[in-house]
Amino acid sequence: MLAAACGGIILLGAFRVAADADDKPAAEENVVTEVAVQTGKITSATLHGYVQGYGTIETAPATAGLPAAGAQLAAPSAGVVAKVNVIEGQQVSTGDVLVDLSSPATAAEVDRQKKLYAQQNTSLKSLQDAEAQLAMQQVVAPLSGTVARINVKPGQAVDLTTVVAEVMDLNRLAVSAEIPSAEAADLKSGIPVELLIKPPVTTHLLFVSPDVNKNNDTVLVRTLLPKDSGLRPGQFVSLRIVTAVHTNCLVAPSESVVTGESGKSVIVLVKGDEAAQTTVQAGLRENGWVEIAGPELKAGDVVVTVGAYGLPEKTKISVQNSLGDETSSTNSPSAK
Repeated sequence: MLAAACGGIILLGAFRVAADADDKPAAEENVVTEVAVQTGKITSATLHGYVQGYGTIETAPATAGLPAAGAQLAAPSAGVVAKVNVIEGQQVSTGDVLVDLSSPATAAEVDRQKKLYAQQNTSLKSLQDAEAQLAMQQVVAPLSGTVARINVKPGQAVDLTTVVAEVMDLNRLAVSAEIPSAEAADLKSGIPVELLIKPPVTTHLLFVSPDVNKNNDTVLVRTLLPKDSGLRPGQFVSLRIVTAVHTNCLVAPSESVVTGESGKSVIVLVKGDEAAQTTVQAGLRENGWVEIAGPELKAGDVVVTVGAYGLPEKTKISVQNSLGDETSSTNSPSAK
């Protein structure tokens, strides 16, 4: 009987252990997982699409009614430099003689022929021949501007290939940039261009090349600079070309737009204390904001920012930031 009693006690203990083991999964199943997140709000804003690149400052090309703003001047004939009439940095006007290749006798002959012609003692052809001879022995400024470079000195022999001087109109400058051909489809003359300098300069696209440079697969674009831009030929500048402007579109903080398991863009809306995934179409991106479109989305909706990636549907969430700083980690939407 004692053995039977002991066996009963052992069996009863076994039943209790089994019961305790059965109760543990049930207790664990009732534990609610809560994920700490930060949030932001959907709002309405104006976003811009850009093509970015780097450009070089140079003198402006010829435009309707205006010659090119820079010129490298070659010797009009072979000879010896007799006199340099200007210095680098000097302001000159169209027609000013920069360099003489002749002796003063040639200029004196022109003056003599002019007097004789006025007295009707020489022919017009003789006067024109003297003037043509003088023109072949003078380097003349073709535009008003600044003497950027003098490459010769008196006594130096020159020929038709010698670049004697360079003149620039520093009030007429342009920026040339090479844009990857894959990004050039939306580029056209007249659209805004922003130079990312201090202070920033805004202008408009002047020219888009119809050809693709086969060496680097780029398209040449050019824009004119406003007068007194403060920039100098040869400088490199960062620029962006505005290719799209979407006004009053719905935008969300960029960290709230993530890629879901389906490969599509999703955001996680805050519904009470739960997460609700919503598929969206993502558009322009600017200053930490992403344009979004989706059913029943509206300005003011609260979305998960930090912690949004991989957050399962219906997950219980605990918001760690207050409603007053929900966008503290992002910039304000553009008001342009």
